[in-house]
Amino acid sequence: MNKNLKIIIIGPAYPYRGGNSLFVSHLYDILKNEFDVKVYNYKLLYPSFLFPGTTQYDESDSLIKKAPNERLINSINPFNWFSVAALLKKENADLVIFDWWHPFFAFCHYTISSMIRSKYRGKILFITENFISHEGSIFDRVLTAIGLRHADIFISLSERVTQDLSVFAPNKKVYKSELPIYDCYDFNQAPPSKSRFGFPDDAIILLFFGYIRKYKGLDILIQSMPEMLSVNKNLRLLIVGESYEQINIYTELISNLEIEDKIFLINSFVPNEAVGQYYSLADLVILPYRSATQSGILNIAFGFGKPVLATRVGGLMESIEEGKTGFLAEPENTHSLVNGVKQFLTARTTVNFEKEILAKNRTNLFYSIPSMIKEILNG
Repeated sequence: MNKNLKIIIIGPAYPYRGGNSLFVSHLYDILKNEFDVKVYNYKLLYPSFLFPGTTQYDESDSLIKKAPNERLINSINPFNWFSVAALLKKENADLVIFDWWHPFFAFCHYTISSMIRSKYRGKILFITENFISHEGSIFDRVLTAIGLRHADIFISLSERVTQDLSVFAPNKKVYKSELPIYDCYDFNQAPPSKSRFGFPDDAIILLFFGYIRKYKGLDILIQSMPEMLSVNKNLRLLIVGESYEQINIYTELISNLEIEDKIFLINSFVPNEAVGQYYSLADLVILPYRSATQSGILNIAFGFGKPVLATRVGGLMESIEEGKTGFLAEPENTHSLVNGVKQFLTARTTVNFEKEILAKNRTNLFYSIPSMIKEILNG
């Protein structure tokens, strides 16, 4: 029944980089075999003065996911929102899906969803990657309430977001899913030599990967390193990712702790073709986040079969089976992070993490989204 049913996805896709674009591309891929799917991409995502990184665009040599899309939406131009809404009405789609991850898009999403309600009443679905942004304020909550106001149905990607939505929209149906396993990178890359980073051959590599922002708690991880080294002198920390803050916050901390030779920091965005080499080198991926809903970094780690030490925040707790796929620590607690590494060092001699993670990956709820969509369309 489904191939002739049309779904419009509103969200970022290539040429934009980052987790949201990757998610939309995975969503397109999982739906395209059962539905007629079209992606309405942004022609302006963030104004450049609001974007803290070097570029919003994927400049990788290797494209891992490239959903076909039409770049139509300008996130800050109300006249554009009117024209996009008019186009959506002409599509005669069976379902319109908005990808929601940040309150910046509140007025854009509110206006478009408001203008298409008469055409698509009961057929406006919001997939909520986050409810409130990681560094959200009361103002963000107000914007979120505006942006999500015209949603008829939700798919949340973590239990934390499901709970938030049950309070925000108690009378609306919320389906629970999660981020997909990001197993789309090159798994056949040989890891680089540890000596490239000044590490000995017997080093045990702890990996912090992804954008560097305060909520991700890299400073807490760095502060825990002296105590970790007292547990095992072979531990080394590899930090790979573009900093959205002043990098000297971290380099000065490393210097003050006198552990420059125990940590290697690469402050740049990692192209798709290079991701595999860092994950293949890692023994343990660490997410010392202060706050989170879920994390694509964790799902990349699971794609590579790597165990994760994460803090007990948001949806991260839901993703980890302690002692099997990873370990959990208390947020903003260096001693708890150290204890998590101790647990890993003990378990690695007996636990086949790759096997346990593969089994966990098979239960990922993202792959049930087509059946959720069928249920929604069947009313």
